[in-house]
Amino acid sequence: MEEARRPAGTGAPEDPAATGPPADTALELLVHGVGGTTPDEMLDGSRTVRVTGDDVAAVFRRAEDADAEERPEEYRGRPVPEAYVWCNLTSGDGTRALWLLLLPFMVVNLAHWMRPGARRRPRAVRLYGLLVRLAGLTLTVLLVAAACEVAVDLAAWQCAGTPACAERHTWLGFLSPTVSDGGWWSPPGRRLALAALVPAALTGLLWYLSLRTWRAYESQRPMDRESASTPDEDDDGHTALGRPGFWYGRRLVARLRAAHTTAGLLTVAAAAGLPAARFDRLPGGPPALEPLGRLLEAALVAGALAAVGVVCRRGRSENRLDRELDEHLVRRLPLAALAVLGLALVYAGWSRPGWTSSGRLPGDAVFGALALVQGLIVIALGVVAHLLYRSLPDPRAAIRGLGGPAVAMLACALGGVMTGGVAQRVADWLDGTGTFLHGPPTVLTWQASVIPPLLVVVALLCALLARHTWRLARAERTTVERDHAGERGDAARTRRIATARAMATLTDCAPLVVAVTSVATLLLGAGALVGAFTTDRVPADAASGTPALVHGAAQTAQALGSWLIGLGFLLFVTWGRRAYKDASARRTIGILWDVGTFWPRAAHPFAPPCYAERAVPDLTWRMATWTRATGGRLVLSGHSQGSVLAAAAAWQLTPAARRRVALLTYGSPLERLYGRWFPAHFGPHALGSLHREIDRWRNLYRRTDPIGGPVRLPGDHGPGVDRAPLKDPLTYGRTELHPLPAPILGHSDYQADPAFAEERRWLFARLSPGVPSPRHTGRPRPAPDGRPDTPYETTDTPATPYDPPGTRRNAPDTPRDAPGVPLRKPEGA
Repeated sequence: MEEARRPAGTGAPEDPAATGPPADTALELLVHGVGGTTPDEMLDGSRTVRVTGDDVAAVFRRAEDADAEERPEEYRGRPVPEAYVWCNLTSGDGTRALWLLLLPFMVVNLAHWMRPGARRRPRAVRLYGLLVRLAGLTLTVLLVAAACEVAVDLAAWQCAGTPACAERHTWLGFLSPTVSDGGWWSPPGRRLALAALVPAALTGLLWYLSLRTWRAYESQRPMDRESASTPDEDDDGHTALGRPGFWYGRRLVARLRAAHTTAGLLTVAAAAGLPAARFDRLPGGPPALEPLGRLLEAALVAGALAAVGVVCRRGRSENRLDRELDEHLVRRLPLAALAVLGLALVYAGWSRPGWTSSGRLPGDAVFGALALVQGLIVIALGVVAHLLYRSLPDPRAAIRGLGGPAVAMLACALGGVMTGGVAQRVADWLDGTGTFLHGPPTVLTWQASVIPPLLVVVALLCALLARHTWRLARAERTTVERDHAGERGDAARTRRIATARAMATLTDCAPLVVAVTSVATLLLGAGALVGAFTTDRVPADAASGTPALVHGAAQTAQALGSWLIGLGFLLFVTWGRRAYKDASARRTIGILWDVGTFWPRAAHPFAPPCYAERAVPDLTWRMATWTRATGGRLVLSGHSQGSVLAAAAAWQLTPAARRRVALLTYGSPLERLYGRWFPAHFGPHALGSLHREIDRWRNLYRRTDPIGGPVRLPGDHGPGVDRAPLKDPLTYGRTELHPLPAPILGHSDYQADPAFAEERRWLFARLSPGVPSPRHTGRPRPAPDGRPDTPYETTDTPATPYDPPGTRRNAPDTPRDAPGVPLRKPEGA
């Protein structure tokens, strides 16, 4: 690919009458979907040049179209195609596979955006966001506490303090009071202080990654709507995605990063300093150090309150760009926490004769309190979400508006599984086949016992869904045969088509799976918490009164759960390691991030970066500057996730620019996934407002597509958006045009369908300045072939220069798959 001369429309706009090409110049801006592709494939395999952008995301053209604005007479009958390639934002080098470790943070951030749509409930909306931010804060504390459990408790306190364990692991010998003959690092406090550097380094790494990724991905400032707006600009009032500051959460991310970093450092300080403070308060402890311990405890409480206060004080500011940061808060709060950590390390490392390490550190209280707080937050979040849903019911919303609380529960469960898995595996590795260590806290062991029954519930649910899909596939065979009546039957091909249609419906069962899994996790987690609480308080001899069957089942579940967590953690690490070396595996992980990191970091600053905060401003700037400089028409063509980016960019345009833009979506999850799971932002009111404010919108989908689907706008928005489902495969048997069996395309190759060229041709024709544009004047007139939802809105539309020579629009005898319709390569899977 080469660097092209910058065409008109990429810089500051000038007077279109003086410098721009004629107003009928048309541009087709293609946006690929999940998984990514190359600009050459998006532009029919032609040699391409970069018009604008960098190595991360850029706009490309064919080499022969690089100076199209200087030759407008050659493009009067066809558009200028451009391709926006953003796949490097999510599936770049191998180090991004390590973002898998941030998966719980990403999931809880998704819960923030799953808020139901609300009407006149501003306080409930703010409370919802506050609860999700608090849940994210508990996940940070949980991760750092797990690191402290491994490094401080299991390694430095238990293993280094046990001679048999220290002898097995020679790298811990310098910490053992017996192996090293009482070296300088052998006192318990100094061991704790040295081991605390590991979770402190982890906290610093999370802070650095958050800052670095924000600068690399999310620091691109959106278009200044205040300076670029027209006098008639008005907010649509239906979705926040059109607000000027939505894709620029600089101030909130900086505040949350400071608060979460503070919470992590204070957790490390507590793990290192509180055991020493507890020893100093015992009879015979050093009286001179007790006031310092009291000071440390007070500093920890004050720092924790400050961190929680920062999280609770302020949410996102979307009505304007946050150009200024809270410098005093962003810098001073983490520095104060770092000073408290230094005080804790010095205090713990002070010499204390007679202090020896035995048993385990009191981690049960910490992990039990975190589990309890997370459960209460999820329950409160469910109550608030239900109140919001009642104010503006949406029957298509996932789990009746409770998708956010359910996903938040899964994020907490995922964090607990990762925490328990790390602790269990490290304890088994250090202990080996002996019984040297007391192991991780009892709470983590009981949480491990939840895994087997939860897997049983999920397996039963999957079996029911498989049975339902099998029945649906059998029923679909009749529909397939009816759709291809008059053709020679093929039982095997009919079965494959029916199975593809039935399998595609599994996407619509995701709310049921998430709901059942979340409820089961909440109930089983509560039972595990009660079990851990009672175990610590029931004497050992009292356990003999427990029925043998119950006691044996509990022991088996705990052992099996521990191994399952360990196995899951090893698979997790292996997958990440493979993704580091294998480009195809990195692309798979990139697809996961395409869906999970679309939203800004509003609940957790350590989540993977939001690529849309770079992609949406890119598209907005490109469309706005091109339409202002040329006054030309523009069709925004988005596939799969690209259609979501296209819609978000269209919302960011001014009303005057939106009226010159048409939207073509195919394989789009706008309503099927985003509309159901994110109803406050992609609900029917938001999509309806987008349809009203852009010039035209058409949507293509197939019944075999597991991701894309119809938009399903309410009936009062004028001409329909959705075309009737496309045929898949294009032909049932062999034809003159398709002598070989046509494949079942599913989610890919939408441009290979003749309907794609037909819809695109119609959109450009409707955007033509010389064609009347009746908008929202009634229901569309039926097409000549009787299909209820086609692009034919009128029967008196004249032919346009874009139509192929000899083609009469709206001709009833023109077959949809007529020879001569060009087949194009797909934009991307």
